[in-house]
Amino acid sequence: MQLTILMPCLNEAETLATCIRKAHQGAEKAGLSGDDYEVLIADNGSTDGSQAIAQAEGARLIHVPVRGYGAALIAGIEHACGEFVLMGDSDDSYDFAAIKPFVDALNEGYELVMGTRLKGEIKPGAMPFLHQYLGNPVLTFLGNVLFSTGMSDFHCGLRGFRRDAIQRLDLQTTGMEFASEMVIRSSLADLKRTEIPITLYPDGRSRPPHLRTWRDGWRHLQFMLLYSPKWVFILPGVILLLLSSMVTIVLLFGPVSIGGTVFDVHTLIVAAAVMLNSIQFILMGLLAIVFTARQHMLPPMRWTEWLVDNFSLGLGLIVSSLLIASGLAIYGVQFLRWSSVDFGPLNYQETIRPIVLGTIFFVVGIQTFFWSFMVSLLNISTRSRL
Repeated sequence: MQLTILMPCLNEAETLATCIRKAHQGAEKAGLSGDDYEVLIADNGSTDGSQAIAQAEGARLIHVPVRGYGAALIAGIEHACGEFVLMGDSDDSYDFAAIKPFVDALNEGYELVMGTRLKGEIKPGAMPFLHQYLGNPVLTFLGNVLFSTGMSDFHCGLRGFRRDAIQRLDLQTTGMEFASEMVIRSSLADLKRTEIPITLYPDGRSRPPHLRTWRDGWRHLQFMLLYSPKWVFILPGVILLLLSSMVTIVLLFGPVSIGGTVFDVHTLIVAAAVMLNSIQFILMGLLAIVFTARQHMLPPMRWTEWLVDNFSLGLGLIVSSLLIASGLAIYGVQFLRWSSVDFGPLNYQETIRPIVLGTIFFVVGIQTFFWSFMVSLLNISTRSRL
């Protein structure tokens, strides 16, 4: 079978029959006979008779007990018989009678064919103002910045794909963020992608849609951030580390005056605190990148894989011990200075800078100590699966 037209369904009795009939029309326009395609309804627990409507209209029905948009689609993809799958909502907002360009693109070798409402036409009342002018453009922009997807409408629900290519991605999310996961993972896996301008029509149902603007928008944004540890951890950490390190090193040698403004120990303490946090960002980012690669969520990065593969717990403990010992040695020198005045008041201008330096060595040593154990733990869990 060449094509499965897949629709998730949860109480869509008002529009389901129309969508199925249009799907049959669209398949015929694409040159497909009855044996070349199927309409598959992934029912998510409807209580309004949608199941009977689907069967009466000649669609194949599967029952998906796990609730959620993603859960319904994952099950539908698993049960699909077609080499290609075209998915779309069953609320009559997408015209299944106009799917021929999707089928043609898939036959040309594309592995993911996205509909784009923003390059097509959005009928009056078809998309809420916030979705059209804020939510979709902003999330699409972030998706392209973080993952270079090249898509103009990140969350269009009408899309076609090669079933085997999407199954290789091992998609996991069961909620609305499934739409983001498919595009992100397809981009990271470098699937061959293209877009088809489409028309979005007003929702044909009388009840409110399942989509919740702020809740689901946040879930999409959260998912994108979780899938981009390089942007969330590594790059901010490196930038902050470079800036704070320059300030810290300069001020360790004494106060600096610029245009009559004096930068002294207070600025030094703040810069040192930022530097320690930025190091923590980088270490957490490295763990996140390695973990997501090990879990097949993201493709591995060569330099992090090299780092982990060549890392040993012993080396990490040696480095962390040297850093901690250096910090304690600096503390010890200052303690002797304090004892020389019978533990009385000290000249903070003479002691605060060494104390800050000692604190940097000590805290980075502690961070490195625990990070080394975490990296070793990732290696142990990886080897146990081989």
